[in-house]
Amino acid sequence: MQDRLRSIKNNVEGKYRPRLSDTAISEMLSSFGGVLITGPKWCGKSWSGIRHANSVVFADDDATKERAALDPRSVLDGDYPMLVDEWQESPKLWDAARREIDFNTKKGLFIFTGSVTPPTDSASHSGTGRFAVVQMRPLSLFESGDSKGTVSLSRLFSEGRTDPVPSESGYLETVRLICRGGWPAGVWGGAGDATRIPQQYLNTVARSDISRPDGKSRDPSIVRKVMRSVARNSATMVKSSVISADVSCDGGRVSDQTVRAYLESLKQIFMIEEQKAWTPSLRSKTRIRASPKIHFTDPSLAAAALNASPDVLSRDPKTAGLLFESLCHRDVCAYSDSMTGEVCHYRDDSGLEADSIIQLADGRWGAVEVKLGPHEYDKAASSLSRLKEKVCDEAGEPSFLMILSGSGGMAYTRPDGVTVVPIDCLGP
Repeated sequence: MQDRLRSIKNNVEGKYRPRLSDTAISEMLSSFGGVLITGPKWCGKSWSGIRHANSVVFADDDATKERAALDPRSVLDGDYPMLVDEWQESPKLWDAARREIDFNTKKGLFIFTGSVTPPTDSASHSGTGRFAVVQMRPLSLFESGDSKGTVSLSRLFSEGRTDPVPSESGYLETVRLICRGGWPAGVWGGAGDATRIPQQYLNTVARSDISRPDGKSRDPSIVRKVMRSVARNSATMVKSSVISADVSCDGGRVSDQTVRAYLESLKQIFMIEEQKAWTPSLRSKTRIRASPKIHFTDPSLAAAALNASPDVLSRDPKTAGLLFESLCHRDVCAYSDSMTGEVCHYRDDSGLEADSIIQLADGRWGAVEVKLGPHEYDKAASSLSRLKEKVCDEAGEPSFLMILSGSGGMAYTRPDGVTVVPIDCLGP
């Protein structure tokens, strides 16, 4: 086991690119018995786990599965921290590790990685109090090197504005980044046409991965139709009934209940995620639209589901704008995670909305509107200012108001106090 880990680490050394989640992994290992790194397949969980581990178990190995079924504790024999990669392939290792944590006073014993949500049924303990959860996402533009991070989200919270900074991107480059996605193999792995990776991802999900959470068989053709409908409705508060009607229009009646089950499975394998609605205060008097927005975990998956190449997508600015919002959501979540923040959206009964509300644990918050082009800046700034006036009595003054742009130009702060930031300038 040690020789295998040493060989893997030697291969990783010199190739590993730091991730924003590395700091959280280190901090949680010093405070908890175990760390669970969750997130979609192919986002880099295994590499990060290996970086922090002193021994490794590959739970999807056939021999490991057989041993784990007979004597799971014997599999967990190695130096700490021990990485158990893709634990859901040998689920008995979860409870074996939990018991080891219970009877060992040391911290940082295990690193589990998984692309399925942890068990919640009575047959398996949730791990609460034993495992800290660190969510990984596909690469943000800052992690991939496509953003220099010259405008820091952390600094926006402390200063509320930015000095002028040039962008090196533009609309066509932004569309290319949407279709490429944040998959390490596509960004750094010399994968040729990087858009083949999200296409292959969709195929794998439709054939088998969607059944992993509950073991129930799913119709691959319906899975593809559901994913295509989700892609059409990216970054919106779409109801499952709308997706059901959309899927049924593609051929064959599909019930709302079936669609909800498919969507839940897609969430459990981190294929899609919900951006919940923000309430300004616990006893807010404002009537809020409580429905979440839906996003693919990476915008390239939406582009692939729509069979949209960069050239095709660039000729459809409306769809590009929705997928760009999902790209911004991915990146803002990654940056706010490093600040223990949460990313919600806002829409009230008057129609006033903000694409993202970033709120930190200490109560500070900032509002974001996502716009592809400068012709929409004035309208977005006006909406953000009205939001500030409406909720500041309940939520306090925002730390910043920001327009995230995909058209390049400059990062700067407008006379009205709203900061315009091209996405290739934003960083943690």
